[in-house]
Amino acid sequence: MPASIIIPTFNEAWVLPETLKNIQALEPPPLEVIVVDGGSTDETLSIAKAAGCKIFSFPKGRGGQLHKGAKMAKGSHIIFLHADTQLPKNVIDLVETALKNPTVLVGFRSIMQGKKRRQIISFHNRIKTYYAPFLYRPYRTLFRGLRLLFGDQVMCCKQSDYLKSGGFDPQRKIMEEADFCLKMNRLGTIKQLPQKVISSDRRVTELGAFKAHIIYILVVFGWALRIPDDFLIQWYRDIR
Repeated sequence: MPASIIIPTFNEAWVLPETLKNIQALEPPPLEVIVVDGGSTDETLSIAKAAGCKIFSFPKGRGGQLHKGAKMAKGSHIIFLHADTQLPKNVIDLVETALKNPTVLVGFRSIMQGKKRRQIISFHNRIKTYYAPFLYRPYRTLFRGLRLLFGDQVMCCKQSDYLKSGGFDPQRKIMEEADFCLKMNRLGTIKQLPQKVISSDRRVTELGAFKAHIIYILVVFGWALRIPDDFLIQWYRDIR
């Protein structure tokens, strides 16, 4: 399966080398690694270039950066990856096996850790995949296989399905992943796979676990209540 890995970046020089090293160890390897940069002023671009990544630019905004990368991808499958997240070695085989009709979008269990594992945040990452869509679209959640995946869960799909759905909305300022899940669910079901991906707890460390946890919950509930992006982004700006 030829797969394209897409990484949106903005000043990620301190985490990107480890992520690219992890990608180089994947078996089988990806067809390409695409970095879509939002205007980094550190060494992000030189690190990506040295690792042989394809580099594109797009104004800072995760939804727009991901959409740009997906349109430029040559692989039949797309893996959307955060710059601070480590993949299982056999991720490409896992994705190929999982993406069979009626499943059109998959993600993984996100484990946040740094010096220690963030068990509460990691548990919340797992369960919000199920309760968040139920708040917003209970019928689709119960009967149409709707799940909400988030970026640190590593979202994966076929490029043909991505293009058919319309993809990420570059205009969305927050919860762009949830909006994308709603679009993909019109094509089929969404699954959270049991395998784990490891993400940095850097934002949680900066804010404190309790504050970060409350912000995550407020944003999810606010989105379910259709509170405008411009209001929600005020809560979430510090942990993106």
